[in-house]
Amino acid sequence: MKQIEKILSQIKNNPKDVNFNDLVKVCNHYFGEPRQKGTSHCVYKTPWFGDPRVNIQSKDGKAKVYQVKQVLAAIEKLEETEND
Repeated sequence: MKQIEKILSQIKNNPKDVNFNDLVKVCNHYFGEPRQKGTSHCVYKTPWFGDPRVNIQSKDGKAKVYQVKQVLAAIEKLEETEND
């Protein structure tokens, strides 16, 4: 858990330079195993319909910035729904 918190903190501080494997670890922690993997994309199931979606892909070992922002928004929404 500490490792995930550390990675998440780094991602929040610098969403433009995120290692794809680190983002996968965070997504697996919050959303479980991806429902699609093995292709260039990892698609995660969320408990809501629509946005923010969690669909990430690697580009030269890095995560795409807009997808990192979607993941951060999804984590925020997930934490809000858990606190309600």
